[in-house]
Amino acid sequence: MGYLRKFEYKIMQKDSYKIIRNCSGCGCKATYINTNKFRVNANGKYLDVWLIYHCEKCKYTYNLSIYERIKVTDISKIEYEKFLMNDLQFALDYGKDKQLFLKNKADIDWASIDYYIVGDDMNFKKGDYIAIYNPQQLKIRTDRLLANILHIPRSKVKLLERDGTIEIMYNCFEGKIEILIKEEFI
Repeated sequence: MGYLRKFEYKIMQKDSYKIIRNCSGCGCKATYINTNKFRVNANGKYLDVWLIYHCEKCKYTYNLSIYERIKVTDISKIEYEKFLMNDLQFALDYGKDKQLFLKNKADIDWASIDYYIVGDDMNFKKGDYIAIYNPQQLKIRTDRLLANILHIPRSKVKLLERDGTIEIMYNCFEGKIEILIKEEFI
């Protein structure tokens, strides 16, 4: 199928995931944030590494496990140095690693995810095709994304989809949302 124009956008996460968990300091569920610091514990030839999170309110800490009981020789010297130096970018990368949170069974605060959209600001026409890539598979409402890209209210996005002016297709395997603009809407 030929399109008038094709536009691609990418959703990028700004900060580390936040965690919701019971806080012993507060005595209730609380939001934990990334301190951008690591805890490294060596016991003989074995190593444990954690990313340290703390409660937003009382600063009570929670250690998110990165490595448990691995041999010191199984980790690269560069990576080990970054852990010891509390490398900010390294801590941020681990704080955005969804698999790490799944492995730790951490409850991610999906409502607080801060993101930005990379792509050109355009005026769209009939026949345009829009692809929105979500490589980190952030849980963001499609109507909210489209409202940001198309510069219209979310209620109008829902109306345009319902009346067939735009067609939204989901490709979960590729982490992609495809939009075909079938009629003029401005």
